[in-house]
Amino acid sequence: MKTKSSGIHVATVSKKYKDKVYNCHLLRRSYREGGKVRSETLANLSMLPDQVIAVLKLSLSGESMVPAREVAQKASSLPAGHVRAVLGTMKKLGIPELLASRDSRQRSLVLGMIAERVMSPASKLGTVRSWSSSTLGAELGVQDADADELYDALDWLLAAQPRIEKKLASRHLAEGGLALYDTSNSMYEGHTCPLAQIGHDKDGRHGASIIGYGLLTDQEGRPVAMEVYPGNVGDPATVTEQIIKVRTRFGLNKVVLVGDRGMLTSARISSFKENPGMGWVTALRTGDIRKLVNSGALQLSLFDQVNLAEIQSPDFPGERLVACFNPLLADERRRKRGELLAATEKLLTTLSKEVEKRTLTPMADAEIGMKLGAILPRYKMAKHFVTQISDGTFAWSRNEESICQEEGLDGIYVIRTSESAGQISTADTVRTYKLLAQVEQAFRCMKGIDIRVRPIFHRTEDHVRAHFFLCMLAYYVEWHMRRALAPMLFQDECVPADRQVRDPVAKPEASASAKAKKSRKTTADGLPVHSFHTLVEHLAAMTRITYQVADTEATWNQYSKSTPVQQKAFELLDV
Repeated sequence: MKTKSSGIHVATVSKKYKDKVYNCHLLRRSYREGGKVRSETLANLSMLPDQVIAVLKLSLSGESMVPAREVAQKASSLPAGHVRAVLGTMKKLGIPELLASRDSRQRSLVLGMIAERVMSPASKLGTVRSWSSSTLGAELGVQDADADELYDALDWLLAAQPRIEKKLASRHLAEGGLALYDTSNSMYEGHTCPLAQIGHDKDGRHGASIIGYGLLTDQEGRPVAMEVYPGNVGDPATVTEQIIKVRTRFGLNKVVLVGDRGMLTSARISSFKENPGMGWVTALRTGDIRKLVNSGALQLSLFDQVNLAEIQSPDFPGERLVACFNPLLADERRRKRGELLAATEKLLTTLSKEVEKRTLTPMADAEIGMKLGAILPRYKMAKHFVTQISDGTFAWSRNEESICQEEGLDGIYVIRTSESAGQISTADTVRTYKLLAQVEQAFRCMKGIDIRVRPIFHRTEDHVRAHFFLCMLAYYVEWHMRRALAPMLFQDECVPADRQVRDPVAKPEASASAKAKKSRKTTADGLPVHSFHTLVEHLAAMTRITYQVADTEATWNQYSKSTPVQQKAFELLDV
């Protein structure tokens, strides 16, 4: 019901200054004095929000105000906290500009796929369905997308991959700096992609069609480039592609590539020596280490005083060799070898008893040989046993000389590098090689519950390549989120900081803070410690509630109050 105004009203006065209009909101009172109408300014309301000014005007004009809860109801409630965390991080990292300088439908779709893979990885169909189950779709304006659009966006992303990788390289690869490289593979679920071939499955499956991929990172483990190749291509063959990327596409004159002994083979290093802009850090195989010992270049008594030292050998001209001994690793290898020997002996004993029982029809030597051939490779202990086979008889014994020879090299590894001591010190050479663990961490995250590069269902080669690159970009975002959220996670946030002061040979111990977190299951603030996955799930519990005014299309949003864990995560992420 309207009532007559008491003469108090809000007056808006506009002033123009340097082609810009400024509004001034004044609370005024009108009154009569001597037969004339006069006005008095009671207050300057210009500092109040526009919506408050609007409410005051309506109220002073006689409109009745009622609480919003009496005329509005909840229209929807969607998970929003994880979206805020991921999109906020992506914005800080400049991911939108990394993909393309201008906003577009394709860019928004790719941003959505990257974010969804960090939050809750799913198939492309599952992804578009999930965009209506959180605030992600609405935030990016892609809530109406379908699966076909996502596949088109993958084509767009694949075309942009060289440009995006070049931008990442300019961010994280310095002239003469380190670049880490390692490979892995994943099983392919379909039958149509030519990249899927039967090869050596690193997850232990035999006869499966797999797709191989190599990941190039900076020395801290940030992903920079991804190479996808057929599953039957050997790891060393992929190195050449990465060299081309690093040297030619990324415009660097000198790069030091760090790879494991299976990757940077002697043949590959020989080709590097023809290119002065290519350096390397890798390790020797056990056979090469044994040759160093037999030739006297590596004397085991050296490790009575120190756990690392530089040695020289004419077999590696122009290279530095850093010999290391880790007693804890030696003990672990002896223990593991003992278990494998015992397991093999158990199988050999069973076979021996089986042969002895065959008295009426003695087991032929060919049959014994076939059974033995299935036993010895199982635990890779064949070289440590001597066997004798004849018709109806089978005998075996340990090869103590072989076991003793192998034990002599337990805990010993030798790192080879092209870089001088002035470029990389002895201790830093060891640290540099151990940085490959950062790439292994990336593969675990990409294969595991976080990013889920597998299962791979895409039919075409281009979509498979784009899928892997999309997963790499998702891991790039997650890598930075993990670093920022480390105080709330089980991981040790102190490891990168104190890497330079630790013994480079010994296995790094967890910091005092990490031990405290694991024992108490709480942070220093008393908050529960999380894995990255469970923390993202907790953030998702923060919702955005949409209210709608009855019989109108008017709506407004309100976020649920954040928990202490959510608030701490937002503070660490600075979003």
